[in-house]
Amino acid sequence: MNRSTLLPNLCVLLLAGSLAGCGHAAADDEDAAAPPGQVAVTTATPVRQTFHDTVEAWGSATGDPQHARTISLAHGGQVVAVKVAAGQTVKRGQPLLTVTPDPAARNTYQQAQSALTLAEGELQRTEQLAAQRLATQSQLATARKALADARTTLDAQHALGGGTSQETVAAPVDGVVTTLSVALGDRFAANAPLLGFTPAHALVAQLGVQPEDVTKLHAGMPVQLRNVYGATGFTGTLRMIGQSVDPQSHLLSAQVELPAEASATLVAGTAVDAQIRTDDFSAWAVPRAAVLHDEHGDYLFQVEHGHAKRIDVTLRSPDGDTVGVQGALDAQAKVIVLGAYELADGDAVRESAK
Repeated sequence: MNRSTLLPNLCVLLLAGSLAGCGHAAADDEDAAAPPGQVAVTTATPVRQTFHDTVEAWGSATGDPQHARTISLAHGGQVVAVKVAAGQTVKRGQPLLTVTPDPAARNTYQQAQSALTLAEGELQRTEQLAAQRLATQSQLATARKALADARTTLDAQHALGGGTSQETVAAPVDGVVTTLSVALGDRFAANAPLLGFTPAHALVAQLGVQPEDVTKLHAGMPVQLRNVYGATGFTGTLRMIGQSVDPQSHLLSAQVELPAEASATLVAGTAVDAQIRTDDFSAWAVPRAAVLHDEHGDYLFQVEHGHAKRIDVTLRSPDGDTVGVQGALDAQAKVIVLGAYELADGDAVRESAK
């Protein structure tokens, strides 16, 4: 073999040997990093923490029965203009309806007006006769009383709407028109409901709760509420728990007093969901991914002498990235988080960098 052929062949052999050496080294490092039979896991330290037990409820904002009112008139009439819609926010003095009085009320007013005119004339004549000593002081007093009675009757009829051809029903204060009981052209009787009205800052949340939760609840508990159409949340106070199940929803009614600022984001009829805070309890705080479930219930693994130990737990606070569990956990042993799904009780484990 000549010199020119020997040199390239020697280089090829040296390169192949180097690559083989690297391959063996890489394989040896990999074996050292992941020994056979061990599962790589990440862990977290369990911590005792106070959690809040809650009861879920759903419902809607509605007018506070203690402040909501029905607007009506003391006389009958007919609706000739509707200036608002149900659910509309209005200001104090804003026109809501225009009505014409009942013909009977108008007629009664006119009769009272005629009676007043007659009483004024009678008093004038009686005063003239009394000046001529042709009428007694008793007759004069009677005429004066008749005039006073006629004025009182006319004022009453005017207050009942008989003195105007049209009458405007206005908002008594700032608030919300919750219901509209009449339509354009409707005739209504005296004291018939025309509108439902809720003053501003007078809303409550009407909720439904599961009957089995009633023993956990009492008036005065704090309630976290959220508008289901947005992220706005606020804290209310449980005011009342019903003692009868609604036949349609099969839930118990609960009423929550809302803070004044809730009216800035809620109107009557807005759907809300709620978390009623009941009792506080102590539990182990662990990452949600650490808790598993099978036919025997909830459980997790702790690392004990390099092996996974199954611990049966009760999941008490399931919301959030950190959950609360109760069980016989070792405060000094770490909880397996990532890799737990691959384990069985007693498997060898190795903690890896997160």
